[in-house]
Amino acid sequence: MKFVDEATIKVIAGNGGNGVASFRREKFIPMGGPDGGDGGDGGSIWLEATQGLNTLADFRNTRTYEAQHGEKGQSRDMTGRGGEDMTVPVPVGTLVYDADTGEQLGDLVRAGERLKVAQGGFHGLGNTRFKSSVNRAPRQTSPGSPGERRILKLELKVLADVGLLGLPNAGKSTLIRAVSGARPKVADYPFTTLHPNLGVVSVGQHRSFVMADVPGLIEGAAEGAGLGIRFLKHLQRTRLLLHLVDVAPYEGSGDPVQDAKSIVKELEKFSPELAAQERWLVLNKLDLVPPDEQDARCKAIVKGLKWKGEVFRISGISGAGTQDLCQKIMVRLEEIGVAAPLFADEAQAGAGTESAE
Repeated sequence: MKFVDEATIKVIAGNGGNGVASFRREKFIPMGGPDGGDGGDGGSIWLEATQGLNTLADFRNTRTYEAQHGEKGQSRDMTGRGGEDMTVPVPVGTLVYDADTGEQLGDLVRAGERLKVAQGGFHGLGNTRFKSSVNRAPRQTSPGSPGERRILKLELKVLADVGLLGLPNAGKSTLIRAVSGARPKVADYPFTTLHPNLGVVSVGQHRSFVMADVPGLIEGAAEGAGLGIRFLKHLQRTRLLLHLVDVAPYEGSGDPVQDAKSIVKELEKFSPELAAQERWLVLNKLDLVPPDEQDARCKAIVKGLKWKGEVFRISGISGAGTQDLCQKIMVRLEEIGVAAPLFADEAQAGAGTESAE
């Protein structure tokens, strides 16, 4: 299924049923008085965060959702049947906006969480409601009010504790394959990853976190180069970023230091807040560098970037250094209080999610 992270839908709540004007007509009971019942309330529309949904693709086919109308009242003071509410399932991590005003209506981040997006109409009143000591036979009723109508913009942001950042072919997909059960496509050409992938990384009993792999950035991504920056929003929920740098790029394909700096620039253009988020440097593909050159090459990259934070040396393909990296990540997430077990339980709500084997 194609990964879809944005959709626009129309929701129409049910109208309230009209009240009825009726009078009691029974043998031996003359002038029985009014007995018109109220109408039923219209059904409302709710969005519910649901496990097992990975994308908003279903909303490309069905764009309008309409709840039932309330039925009109009946004689003998009988109230009309209320319209049933409609519940629309959405993936966990869905943001909901009013498309006309831009107002954020809600953020569904937990399975089972519900959000009312369109209120059903109120029932109309039957003529029984209008009788009084001076008006014994009212013929007045009121109509039901119309249900609320809205155009909604849905935006999916995957839930993950750790996000992977880097150029295409930096080894992000290889790393997530090495440390989790996720199986994103891996190949020796750029832009192998075309949509976000999630993997649950287990580092011990009841200790796990969710890692997100998004399509790689290139210079000019903020202006639309490559796949642009549309997938960067999926890193905004993360607490820790891993900036992967290929220490052994193909000859003539680029300089690791300059490439890493260009990624930071694109990140700053997209969101200063995301750029200021805690970020660790991960020097990947050490298996492609002769052992006697590894230390010098890594130090040169760190020095060129003037990096002051955490630095890790790994090989995603062989797994060297990945376990130590995951242990350090888990400790850091526990320090900053990320509810990793919660996210891990909800990982199936993200795109391309696989549980750890």
